[in-house]
Amino acid sequence: MGRVTERRRVVRIRNGGAGVRPDTLVAEEPLEIRLNGKPLAITMRTPGDDFALAVGFLVSEGVLAAASDVQAVTYCEGATEDGSNTYNVVNVQLAAGVRVPDITLERNVYTTSSCGLCGKASLDAVRTATRFPGIAADPARVPAEVLCAMPDRLREAQKVFDRTGGLHAAGLFTAQGELLDLREDVGRHNAVDKIVGRAFQAGRLPLAGAVLLVSGRASFELVQKAVMAGIPVLAAVSAPSSLAVDLALESGMTLVGFLRGPDMNIYAGEERITL
Repeated sequence: MGRVTERRRVVRIRNGGAGVRPDTLVAEEPLEIRLNGKPLAITMRTPGDDFALAVGFLVSEGVLAAASDVQAVTYCEGATEDGSNTYNVVNVQLAAGVRVPDITLERNVYTTSSCGLCGKASLDAVRTATRFPGIAADPARVPAEVLCAMPDRLREAQKVFDRTGGLHAAGLFTAQGELLDLREDVGRHNAVDKIVGRAFQAGRLPLAGAVLLVSGRASFELVQKAVMAGIPVLAAVSAPSSLAVDLALESGMTLVGFLRGPDMNIYAGEERITL
């Protein structure tokens, strides 16, 4: 997939002078996720890791728990009227015996790159029961100085951000600070789904002992995705929401916000951060 960035004409004004030049922008295209051939959700994403994005999304929705739950993940052919393939429609075919959820109720199937899944009928509908309930007992401990070094490590590895300045990132680290995986996307939730999806494809769920770092704020949805993947520590360079803190406390997750330089706020699970 070579559509991560695109070139556009821009009029650039600097020091009172104007000039025309090409600029590199992050690509944003719709991805329709189908489950057993039926439309489930549409998200605006940066093309790339689409299969991981689709299965990661289904992990966060409680549909998938193990790689054996999936028979196949494919791009759908004939996505346009002329029959050409846009590579913007992905179908996840479940393995025989895997329960298909009711995807017609309590859901607005449009997802934006900024807010993630919208239109849930109630808070209870969002609090999906995780297949990996052992987060509260996860013994992971992260030295504060190791955690504080992670944002710089994440930023150094953001290759597309360097060219566009327009991408969020999610990084998966060990408690010792080793960067295991990094994904970039125009949407925070998509970047996390790609991280979770790649771990799912590799048979590495639950992600016990791991630290998930996101480049923006920590919303309820991102905490939910981390809980569904069995991740005990979520850190963000910006603020969490009140509902995100509530869910972290309920699930036994460690939630860190405003992780900048040597400073941080620990909103839940402070026992995992060692000084």
